Amino acid sequence: MTLFDDVAIFDEGKKSFRDYELPHATLQLWEQFFPRTQADQYFKRLRDTTPWQQRTRKMYDKIVLDPRLTAFYGGANGFEWTPDLKEIKAGIEEECKINFDRVLLNYYRDGNDSVAWHSDTLPADGKHHSIGSVTFGETRLFKVRSKSRTNPTQVDIPLTHGSFLLMGETMQDHYEHHVPKTAKKIGGRINLTFRISESTKPVYFVTGPLVS
Repeated sequence: MTLFDDVAIFDEGKKSFRDYELPHATLQLWEQFFPRTQADQYFKRLRDTTPWQQRTRKMYDKIVLDPRLTAFYGGANGFEWTPDLKEIKAGIEEECKINFDRVLLNYYRDGNDSVAWHSDTLPADGKHHSIGSVTFGETRLFKVRSKSRTNPTQVDIPLTHGSFLLMGETMQDHYEHHVPKTAKKIGGRINLTFRISESTKPVYFVTGPLVS
């Protein structure tokens, strides 16, 4: 019995690669980048030891809770890197030859947790950078669509346990993405987005109550 038996496409030891060849942007996926046993261990430790927080944001005239938990590591305002996060970071950096300095963790506790359509905000240095996205836990659908009305490209990517998705530096300029809710009864998913970004943005301050 393993943690995530419903991921039928998971086949231990057979890492695969796909380039989605999107117009104007790089989007590449490594399935099973982390072997299943290792991915199981990372999921359990990150779930149980991360100082999760639930942020609030203004939506229309109301203050609402984000439908997921988060934690930010790196920079002057993030938590200190853990050995696990350093290992994961080193693994993807060796593959993609990009050095990341911060990571945002998102914990989708069940199918009710989600993230709306968005593009990541512009860092303070005035340009977007590549983002490395690692998934541990249940498979969730990652939807991507073009911002262009003349080129309505859309792709749906099931991000599976142990996968690594690389979004190139122009991805946020031309595309937006989201993780929808699902009525399927599923367990948790932890997504790590490794970044090169400005740590002084208020969204990354370590404030507010921790979530146990």
